[in-house]
Amino acid sequence: MAAKASEKPKKTTKKESSSKKQKFSKETYIKWYKDMLLMRKFEEKAGQLYIQQKFGGFCHLYIGQEAIVAGTVSATKPTDFHMTAYRDHAHPIGLGTDVRNLMAELYGRETGVSKGKGGSMHFFDKEKNFMGGHGIVGAQIPMGAGVAFAEKYNGTDNVTMVSFGDGAARQGALHETFNMAMLWKLPVIFIVENNNYAMGTSVERTTNVMDLSKLGSSYEMPSFEVNGMSPEDVHEAVAMAADRARKGEGPTLLDIKTYRYKGHSMSDPQKYRTKDEVKEYQSKDPIEHCLKVIKDNSYLSEDEIKEIQDWVANEIKEAIEFAENSAYPPAEELYKDVYKSEDYPFIKEY
Repeated sequence: MAAKASEKPKKTTKKESSSKKQKFSKETYIKWYKDMLLMRKFEEKAGQLYIQQKFGGFCHLYIGQEAIVAGTVSATKPTDFHMTAYRDHAHPIGLGTDVRNLMAELYGRETGVSKGKGGSMHFFDKEKNFMGGHGIVGAQIPMGAGVAFAEKYNGTDNVTMVSFGDGAARQGALHETFNMAMLWKLPVIFIVENNNYAMGTSVERTTNVMDLSKLGSSYEMPSFEVNGMSPEDVHEAVAMAADRARKGEGPTLLDIKTYRYKGHSMSDPQKYRTKDEVKEYQSKDPIEHCLKVIKDNSYLSEDEIKEIQDWVANEIKEAIEFAENSAYPPAEELYKDVYKSEDYPFIKEY
């Protein structure tokens, strides 16, 4: 479970670790494993395809951070909302978006989730309540609070999850948003996907406050540190925060400690960290952890595990085929889905 900002996280004993496993069902572990494996393989293939110049633009991989999405989705309802930054491939996968449409978006094809006009950084899926990846650093923080305000105004009990990196936590809009969110008791969970580096700059070099959960203290916002390599810990923390929000008690800040195995983007030489540091976090891999729990508890046979792995491989294969066989958007799509005022006086025709 998450540790409060003012408390030191307790060391987990073997007995406590075994007890924690029993809190979650066989079905939950299998879903976590299946979903995270699909996220991982999609990302690995996306990285390969990018190097092969199958698609262009920017490409930011989520590899290593999958437990945040898995635990968040299992702890929330389908009617809740999710919003994140441009490292956004895993979020819609966790919410159930078809990887075929996601791959098509990377390829810039009209069958993509954003009709091929958004690319890697701008996945959206209205049907799954995924309110997008956003390219402007920290933009999703106030916008996510706006979604939460709309839900409160409309009298629903839906909660909005707003994910952002440790670098985006430096944006001034965060403080303005935190103040309003607490004042109005908005049903929003602010999730810092704290992977230690803002692009290539460590947290130590960007702030005097190393414990980012303390950012909520000035607003008396309940704030917690969470182990982001554990889907169990993420689930428990998000479930607690969602319960508070649904009761009308307002927002929660979760500083979820995680790690990306790859660079900030595909062009990142990663000279700011050592290979040993990466290996240390890879030893805590959430996918391998779930697989171990499944095997230790005989939740699945080796053949059943292989079936999941084969299914994932086939999903990725079919996603690539779907993307490559889809058409590019026609030229007239440039003028669709663009916000405009019909009586705007300066541009009369498009």
